[in-house]
Amino acid sequence: MTTSKSTQATAHKRIVIKLGGSTLEGLNDAFFSNFKTLQEEGYEVIITHGGGPAINRELEKREIPTEKINGIRVTNEEAIEVVQSTLVGLVNPKLVHDLNRAGIHAIGLNGFDMNLLQCELLDYETYGYVGEIKKINTHIIDILTANQIVPVVSCIGASEEGQGLNINGDTVASEIALAVGAERLLLVTDVSGIRIGGEYQKQATPEQIHQWIEEGEITGGMIPKVEGAIRVLNAGIPKVEIVDDTLTGTTITSKELVK
Repeated sequence: MTTSKSTQATAHKRIVIKLGGSTLEGLNDAFFSNFKTLQEEGYEVIITHGGGPAINRELEKREIPTEKINGIRVTNEEAIEVVQSTLVGLVNPKLVHDLNRAGIHAIGLNGFDMNLLQCELLDYETYGYVGEIKKINTHIIDILTANQIVPVVSCIGASEEGQGLNINGDTVASEIALAVGAERLLLVTDVSGIRIGGEYQKQATPEQIHQWIEEGEITGGMIPKVEGAIRVLNAGIPKVEIVDDTLTGTTITSKELVK
């Protein structure tokens, strides 16, 4: 993938926060408080989001079947209309409203805005209208963050022909983080990070994670999350954090942090 590299990435501290799952149904006061602390610490914050629960409800309401292959939602012609209208028309405005109401200046974006997420079909025969990001136009992100406005990006991309495409939420977050030179990527989930032996871990390395998977300590839906985090780490983001909606959890780094 090519990107229009951010001109500010080297001069500014940036953090990308990916919201997903039930956290989008209602953020708590701790989230907004910790979010403002990040801003006070000098971070320019960019939010990306999915909207699985809301999309599932709309698909069910319209009796449109849905399935996932390799963690990717198969998106036919009927489904892409629902995905796009739900993310851009419902989830994104609500999230922007909640941020603004908490005193955080935010504006909603999707892949169509200033060609933010330029995509091609990933594999139409297998996934339908699912996109693969080919280029990110970071200019609009630079403009907003320079004016202390938080970009809130829904995971809808656009083809050259103007077709809306569904993109995996973690993929959007990691690609934007790489394009803007983010120091940290926070993946906000329904749990407080990686839990081993009944205790949440404050930090982890890829080596530890691979061992925990082999030992059966990490299972189920946490496996793709940690594997995705390692891929992002390997691609150049210094820290990836799996956190709950208070923005606290497990920090994953290439080498163990000094305690």
